[in-house]
Amino acid sequence: MKKTDRPPRRRDPVDGVLLLDKPQGISSNAALQRARNALGAAKAGHTGTLDPMATGLLPLAFGESTKFSQTLLDADKGYEATVQLGVTTTTGDAEGDVLDRKPAAFSADEIRAAALAFVGEVEQLPPMFSALKHAGKPLYAYAREGIDIERKRRRVTIHSLDCEPIGPDGFVMRVRCSKGTYIRTLAEDIGSRLGCGAHLTALRRTEIGPFAIESAVALDAVEAATLDDARALLAPVDCLIGALPVLNLDEMRSRQLCHGQTVALDGVAAGSYRVYLADRFLGLGRVDNASVLSSQRLVVTN
Repeated sequence: MKKTDRPPRRRDPVDGVLLLDKPQGISSNAALQRARNALGAAKAGHTGTLDPMATGLLPLAFGESTKFSQTLLDADKGYEATVQLGVTTTTGDAEGDVLDRKPAAFSADEIRAAALAFVGEVEQLPPMFSALKHAGKPLYAYAREGIDIERKRRRVTIHSLDCEPIGPDGFVMRVRCSKGTYIRTLAEDIGSRLGCGAHLTALRRTEIGPFAIESAVALDAVEAATLDDARALLAPVDCLIGALPVLNLDEMRSRQLCHGQTVALDGVAAGSYRVYLADRFLGLGRVDNASVLSSQRLVVTN
């Protein structure tokens, strides 16, 4: 029996975050379900999809950590992409049908100059082959039916964009960008600026929020591990909000917070906090301008 064909393990209330290196050729949801089975987890969710063609960092949230996954949906991201100049496709990547071919022979300086024009705040038109929804249906479903839906351009931020030319008609670009950025669209826009068109031939996510691909584990390794070893790969729930300051409560105040009451504090600045009782993570709290703490999202503790 292949490891991917084995029957599902028992489903337990497993909590934590798995930094997965998604392989090429499967959807993010398929990767999630395979990892969930390997971990025997009752509840799971991902923190932003990757196209089946794409590889790389896909943080998966299990159990109580799903309450904090929105922080990564909103986080900046990093990608490494390979771009072919002179060829446009229906999908903006190598999986689509070729629409047009044009000569493409550019110097490294010309490629870098065209790319640098997109650093900063730019407008993008979301591609039809995307998971963005219209009337409750993803755009790619309309695209497969040959239907073009009118989309609004939206503003995104390209924080940095480094290009390494591969001959006269291609380059590798390393991008750091805001949420909602379509790397396929960026490649197409650079190709359009050069006057020849372009599409992606490879895409790898290397960063999301505070996490980097170097900390990720391959799906095959998760599936090959014993149940205990697979669960040992999980990072703690609070890593998803690790950038927030810590607020430690005593026994009485933690009990008040966990019972839905507000907690009066002394001289604590307004803002969001990771809240703890000793070393036990309680959840996310918010302190107002009067130094009164209220709960935003609490974890279930035994």
